[in-house]
Amino acid sequence: MHLGQDSGDLTGEGGKRRPRRRASRAAGPGGAPAGHPPDTPDAAGTPGTATTLDPPSAPAPPGPPPTTPPPAPAPRPRFARPLTTGALIGWTALSVILPGAAHLRAGRRRTGYILLGAFGVLLLLGLITAITLSGEGNTGLATRDGFLGLAASLAGLGALGWFLLVLASYITLGPSRLNGTGQIVSGIAIGTLCVAVTAPFALAANTVLTVKDTVNAIFQTDPQDPAAPTFKPEDPWDGRDRINFLLIGGDGAGNREGIRTDSMNVASIHIKTGNTVMFSLPRNLQHVRFPPTSPLAKQFPNGFMRELPNGGLLNEVWQYAEDHPEVMGRKHQGPRALMDAIGYTLNLKIDYYALINMYGFAHLVDAIGGLKIKVEQDVKYGGSFGTAGTIKAGYQTLSGEEALWYGRSRVGSDDFSRMARQRCVIGAFAQQATPAVVLTNFTKIAGVAKRMAQTNIPRDMLEHLTDLALKVKDARITSLQFVPPEFYTGSPDWQKIRAASAKALRQSTQPRRNSLAGRGTATPGATGVSPTPVLTAPARPTASKSPTANKSAQSLDELCGL
Repeated sequence: MHLGQDSGDLTGEGGKRRPRRRASRAAGPGGAPAGHPPDTPDAAGTPGTATTLDPPSAPAPPGPPPTTPPPAPAPRPRFARPLTTGALIGWTALSVILPGAAHLRAGRRRTGYILLGAFGVLLLLGLITAITLSGEGNTGLATRDGFLGLAASLAGLGALGWFLLVLASYITLGPSRLNGTGQIVSGIAIGTLCVAVTAPFALAANTVLTVKDTVNAIFQTDPQDPAAPTFKPEDPWDGRDRINFLLIGGDGAGNREGIRTDSMNVASIHIKTGNTVMFSLPRNLQHVRFPPTSPLAKQFPNGFMRELPNGGLLNEVWQYAEDHPEVMGRKHQGPRALMDAIGYTLNLKIDYYALINMYGFAHLVDAIGGLKIKVEQDVKYGGSFGTAGTIKAGYQTLSGEEALWYGRSRVGSDDFSRMARQRCVIGAFAQQATPAVVLTNFTKIAGVAKRMAQTNIPRDMLEHLTDLALKVKDARITSLQFVPPEFYTGSPDWQKIRAASAKALRQSTQPRRNSLAGRGTATPGATGVSPTPVLTAPARPTASKSPTANKSAQSLDELCGL
């Protein structure tokens, strides 16, 4: 082959590939493209290609474009844009309060919508439960053993479910796409978040189990005690419209044997309205009588220890019955003896009692964060001259120890002044121990109550009493104390005490008046009053005026400045 001769390949000088000429659709004569002469045959007699590049061919005439198949769609990216470490942590945290958010961000829509729907159903069920329990007469359902057990189980499942939700959300967002530092930082953050989301559920489960354990420890009934109160679930109030509780503050100090009931109050509650009358009985009320059904009625036909002119105080009845089971017929009949004595004195049927050690009460006050109360005048305490300290007059927030001294101090006052202060302390505690405060400090309150409280209220009665207690908080509470000069404690006028009690009960359900219970005649048929034989009051000496004037039944708000 001669140099410069066309060899038929596509490479030219230097071995470079030459571009192939594009034939024009419009050909000239002889089949050659328009404007070009036909190729001349080479030495072999066959047409060849020119050794020099031809000028560009003329543009092709317009026509339909060639049909080519459309390109396959590119796969959709998993993320709209790469997630930073902060964004990954943020989306995972958002899933805690909005389950499914991380899955939606990751493109897993079906799973995200399922999680969102399940969360909505849970919220709806929770709302329905809350509305049901907040309805009148339904709050007590939350105190049932079955409900408490179910609540604790659900709290445990909630902790596990939210823990797994956080992990699943984190993994779905692809932490492996982060660099090494981002993976470490996000791993630590998500681990902390897992612990944080399970903590509220664990706290809720612990609180519920504490409630269950506490109420079962306090509300016990001895099935072998013939005097134990009976309970009918179909009629918890036994067809009555008033229920009576004996509230006892016991002085069980370590340097004293047994319990001395220094504070005794009867709360008579009208079931329909919640209006309550508090009857305060002085600890030195002497020679109380007992109903004919009580073993002590035969032991003391003329009154408790009538043979002792300066003895036979009301606060000794409990311990006497405890020390003499041969008289009572059974052991541990102190509560029954005191309930019989006070019920017969007021002409009321005492249904239940609740006792709390006075030192335990101080711990309860501390557990709710102190007690706000109006102190009428300075109260010194400690020793015979008040050397331990002074509670200043005015509105004060008392600690547990101060509240205890406020109710017990005898410095510069008498027993009747102490009674007035004690009922103010009880009233203030009842008002300020709101459900929110109790729930916030429940663990401490429960621990104190288990050690310091005892009662004969049946466990099954608790749910009904819970509803009643909420009604009492919004109702009117009046108070009547039996102190001189209106009521002489050394040789009491029993008929007068009963008459005043009956009138206070009647007036508690009537519209508010400036002056409530005063003198009146006993009404055996009055609500909550059982007919009993009329007692003849013995001759009593002239009563000396007490430093604390008796104010009959009045609102605790007025008496105590609550």
